Amino acid sequence: MHQGVFERRSGHEQVVFCQDSESGLRAIIAIYSTALGPALGGTRFHPYPSEEAALADVLELAKGMAYKNAVAGLPHGGGKAVIIGDPRVDKSDALLRSYGRFVESLHGTYITACDVGTTVRDMDVAAQESHYVLGRSRADGGAGDSSVLTAFGVYRAMLACAEYRWGTPSVKGLRIAVSGVGKVGSLLAKLLVEQGARVVVHDVDDEAVRRLRLARPEIRAAVDGPALMRTKADIFAPCALGGVLDEQAVGLLGSEIVCGAANNQLAEPAIAKELHDRGVLYAPDYVVNAGGVIQVADELHGFTFQRAKRRAAKIFEATRYVLELADEEGLPPATAADRVAERRMAEARQRTARARERVEAPTGTG
Repeated sequence: MHQGVFERRSGHEQVVFCQDSESGLRAIIAIYSTALGPALGGTRFHPYPSEEAALADVLELAKGMAYKNAVAGLPHGGGKAVIIGDPRVDKSDALLRSYGRFVESLHGTYITACDVGTTVRDMDVAAQESHYVLGRSRADGGAGDSSVLTAFGVYRAMLACAEYRWGTPSVKGLRIAVSGVGKVGSLLAKLLVEQGARVVVHDVDDEAVRRLRLARPEIRAAVDGPALMRTKADIFAPCALGGVLDEQAVGLLGSEIVCGAANNQLAEPAIAKELHDRGVLYAPDYVVNAGGVIQVADELHGFTFQRAKRRAAKIFEATRYVLELADEEGLPPATAADRVAERRMAEARQRTARARERVEAPTGTG
């Protein structure tokens, strides 16, 4: 399909396929919107089974980033990139530098950072070829690992959900099931325990669970994913890859609230209404997990952790606003969040159009 036609049908402003046979790079960069500013979103390195699967994922992720940045109040549009391959065997400095050159070729329309399968060091390498790479190491003037404020933001969203559902912004005494204890999930689990929550976890990586429980023995482990899903808990926190909430999973769910760090948690949009109809409070993922992008965006202004943390703390207010709007309009929270994001992007496009009209308007000669 002709690229222009493809982009109009998908709703994205630009989709770029990147290939470098010498380094083995195969990547796709998707820019959903630049209405609010340059598109900002991470680079995922994943062994997709096909280019079609990679394309489907990056399109969805880019749209999610546009909505996330809009609801978070950031002056950025949304984009995402995926590198096709197994990061454990296919990643190399040559590949990352090649990728950096493709990012640079977009002249700031897209700004990237870490995501699943990429690290702070990877961003340092890509940044050797591009001015538009964030999430670099602190030694390189960057924000470092964004998982710290991602986890903190999820915690703040949980406080908003607890206040909405039970009247008190606290997790003390609550039972919380965390699915996925990688970088973000493990930090979240530790933070929740520190705040007095009772935490049970599961991960497909048994070693990740073992490491976490060595650090915090009071954390319990579920025998498998379905067991964790069925756990009678106050909050279920999906913190692994997306699509975990399908029709079967919703039928198993033993929690009153879903609030976690994973992107694209709903296997299909209709799941939002099903959760709503079952009385399960779903905090939209892109509202909840915005702490990471808030952290890396701060890098553009000379990174200050405390300033970024103060901004990430406002995820509490953003979550509460979305939940209250959903209540007022009788909508699932996911629909309410989409409307907030779409309205902010539409208003930005209108401002740009009005400004362009003023510039282009003919002036009288007297």
